[in-house]
Amino acid sequence: MSNGGELSGRGGKGGNERWAHFRFGVIGPLLAAPPERGELKGELKRLAERHWQHPITGARFRLGISTIERWYYLAVREPKDPVTVLSRKVREDCGGHPSLSSVLREQLLVQYKQHPSWSYQLHADNLVVLAKAGGEQAPSYPSIRRFMKAHGLLKRPRRSNRHTAGAAAAEARFEALEVRSYESEYVNALWHLDFHSSSLRVLASDGQWVYPQLLGVLDDHTRLCAHAQWYLAETAENLVHGFCQALEKRGLPRALMSDNGGAMIAEETVQGFQRLGIVHERTLPYSPYQNGKQEVFWAQVEGRLLAMLENCQDLTLAQLNEATLAWQELEYNRKLHSEIGQTPLARYLAGKDVGRPCLESAPLRLAFTAQLPRMQRRSDGTLSVQGVRYELPSQYRHLSRVHIRMASWDLSYVHLGDPRSGAVLCRLYPQDKQRNADGHRRSKEPLITPEAANAPVATSDTMAPLLRKLVANYAATGMPPAYLPKDESKKDTENNQDNQERSVTHE
Repeated sequence: MSNGGELSGRGGKGGNERWAHFRFGVIGPLLAAPPERGELKGELKRLAERHWQHPITGARFRLGISTIERWYYLAVREPKDPVTVLSRKVREDCGGHPSLSSVLREQLLVQYKQHPSWSYQLHADNLVVLAKAGGEQAPSYPSIRRFMKAHGLLKRPRRSNRHTAGAAAAEARFEALEVRSYESEYVNALWHLDFHSSSLRVLASDGQWVYPQLLGVLDDHTRLCAHAQWYLAETAENLVHGFCQALEKRGLPRALMSDNGGAMIAEETVQGFQRLGIVHERTLPYSPYQNGKQEVFWAQVEGRLLAMLENCQDLTLAQLNEATLAWQELEYNRKLHSEIGQTPLARYLAGKDVGRPCLESAPLRLAFTAQLPRMQRRSDGTLSVQGVRYELPSQYRHLSRVHIRMASWDLSYVHLGDPRSGAVLCRLYPQDKQRNADGHRRSKEPLITPEAANAPVATSDTMAPLLRKLVANYAATGMPPAYLPKDESKKDTENNQDNQERSVTHE
C-alpha cells in the first residue's frame, strides 16, 4: 500500500504522539545527513521500498514517496521542533458536530433531560424520527453518540418513577453537585447500615416461602462487616436486634449512615442513637450512590454467598444465617480488598480506633426505647400503653402527666423516665387484677417530694385564714351587719328538733 498505514488506526491514548515519533524516525536519517542536490528523489524511493512497522497496530506496511517527501519538507521548515510539526493535525471542525443542527441539538438536550436513563441507540432512534418530522437531515448514530459523550449526556441508572419532592431533590442534587468517593480516616469513625432483599427464598416455620432481608453493618474505613444477619422483615425491632450485636462485637462508633427506611427513622432507633452518642446521618432519598460501599457489599453477598446456596433444598432462615456468619468472618473479612489493598480485618486491627466501649446488654436494650408522654388515671394510679394498663408506684401518685420509656415490640419491658434528665426512675408492670382481688393493699409510700411528704397534719378546727381575714376586714369597716339578727326562741328550737326526728324516721 502507498499510505494506507498512515490513515488507519486512531491510536487511542498517546496515538498522536506515537505517529509523530514514527514519522520523525522515517525522515530522521535525511535530516541528520542531508542528501546532495539531485539525490533526494533516490533517497525517498529507497525509503518507500522498505517495510515499516505500524506505530499503533504493529502491522508491516509501506509508505508512498509523496508521503515521505511531505514529511521531510515539514520538518525542514520547522527545525526547532520537527517532532511536533509531524504530529497529526486536529480537524478545524473537530468538536463542532456539524451533522447536528441547532434545532436537533436542542431537541436532543430536551429529550435527554426527560429520559436520562435511555441508551444512546434509543436517543438516536427517537431523534431520527424528530428530524424527519421537521424536514431535517437525520444524523447518524455515531454522530449522535459523539455529541452526547462530548456534552456529558451519559446514560444514568433508572431512578424512581415517583414524582415526589424527595425524588426531585435527589435529582437536583445529582445535577448540581459532584459525586466523589470518600473514606473515614479512622476505624469506627463511620459505620454503614442497610437492609438487602435476598434473591433466594427460605422456608419459614409457618410453611411459607419468603424472601428474607439481610441487615449489614460495615465500617467505612476498613470495609469490615461488623455484623450481618437475615430477618424475615425490615423492622425497627430487627434493626435494633442486629445492630446491638454489632455494637457488642466492635464497640460504639462515632457516626452511622443509613437510608430513610421506616426502621431507620423509628422513634426507638433514632432516640437510641442519640442516647448512645452516635451521629445518625441519613442519605438523600433516591440516592443509593451516597451509600455505595454498602451496595458493593451486597454484590459480594449475591455473587458469592448466595451463589453457593442456590442448590440448597428447603433452605431455612437458621441455615442461611449460619452460612452467612461463616462466610462473613472467614472469607469476606479475611479476603484481600482491591480498593484498600489489604484485608478488612488486617486494616481494622492496624488502624487507629476512635470507637468507644459498648454498654452492657441491659443498658443497651434500654437505650433503644421511645420516650412517650402518658396521663395517669387518678382513680387507680394506672396508665395505658397500647391498650394495656400499667400500675405506677404510689410515690408518683401526684403526677398527672408522666413519661415512659418503651419499645413498641416489647410491652413487657416498660419503664418510667424523667423527661428532664433522661434518667430511668423505675420499671412498670402490667395491672394484675386477679392479684388485686385478694383485698390486700400496700400502704402508700411517701411522695417523692420531701416537702409534701413531711408536711404536718392539721388538727385544729378553727376558721380558715382567708375567711377569718374577711370577717375582720368587714368588722373594721364599722358598717352595720348586712342582715337582721333574730333571736332563737325555745319554741323554734323544739320545732327544729321535731322536724329532724321525723325526717330520720321517714328515711
